Amino acid sequence: MNDTNNRREFLKKAGLGIAGLSVIPDLLATSKTLDFKNPQKVELAIATITMDGFGDHNFEKAFEILPKLPFKNVEFNCWYARTLTPAGIRSIKERCQQLDLKPICVQGSGFGAEGNIIKDVTHKLWNMHAAKELGCRRVKFTGAGRGKDGGLDAVIACLKEIAPAAEEMDVLVMVENHANNNLEFIEDYERIFDEVDSTHVGMCMDNGHFDGSNVKLLDVVEKFHSKIMHIDLKDTERFGIHKVVNYGDGVTQNDAVIQKMLDYGYEGYLLIEMAPPRNEDTLLKDLTRAYDLFKKYER
Repeated sequence: MNDTNNRREFLKKAGLGIAGLSVIPDLLATSKTLDFKNPQKVELAIATITMDGFGDHNFEKAFEILPKLPFKNVEFNCWYARTLTPAGIRSIKERCQQLDLKPICVQGSGFGAEGNIIKDVTHKLWNMHAAKELGCRRVKFTGAGRGKDGGLDAVIACLKEIAPAAEEMDVLVMVENHANNNLEFIEDYERIFDEVDSTHVGMCMDNGHFDGSNVKLLDVVEKFHSKIMHIDLKDTERFGIHKVVNYGDGVTQNDAVIQKMLDYGYEGYLLIEMAPPRNEDTLLKDLTRAYDLFKKYER
């Protein structure tokens, strides 16, 4: 069977799942779609896990803390089913409108499918529609544990299917590195970008995780600066170990990465992702300090 027939057969099998995406506009019609799209040039943002941690808390802690912080741009970590239902998306929109916050990215659960990628493709498409409904054009996914859930092959297979949709929808699909993950080393990204050539598929560079994997940050910048669409700022305790500490207490050279990326003309978000929350008693102070440390890079 040739490639064209293979793709037709895939789409036929996936049809029921993907067709379900068409109901989103009707299901969400009760609330107006937000429309923010792009940063001015370079802007700070904050991830909800920095306030909520990793549990399923419906962003309650984040929405409690955000009005007390100087951040307006928010990345939503939609790892739990209820956050991606039509009601969940409406709830995020309504709370953002009430507090004058700007959703800038949806982070979904990671790539991974052993044998059959149809569910993974449909999940990623749903996240893309959720991002559009929230008025942004960025989705972000990491992978499964190293060598698990189909490995890097499954990530690439999924990206090949969703890349045309990303271009049609004008949504950026950002592939995030993690330590001990299918998305970890420079060689992993070389394979991805060799096999998936799309203006709408790029890297989310997580500085702390690269340090945790003993990957030199400036080597990543030199190799992939044209593909880096999003930068996660965090500090890890030491090289080879991903353990988040307060900015300046670890080894991660966030400033060097930002400055080099600005030299290359970077436009996008600089994301504060100090998670899970280190100290509830000093959280507001720590996050305000993080804003003050990096606001000089906004353009």
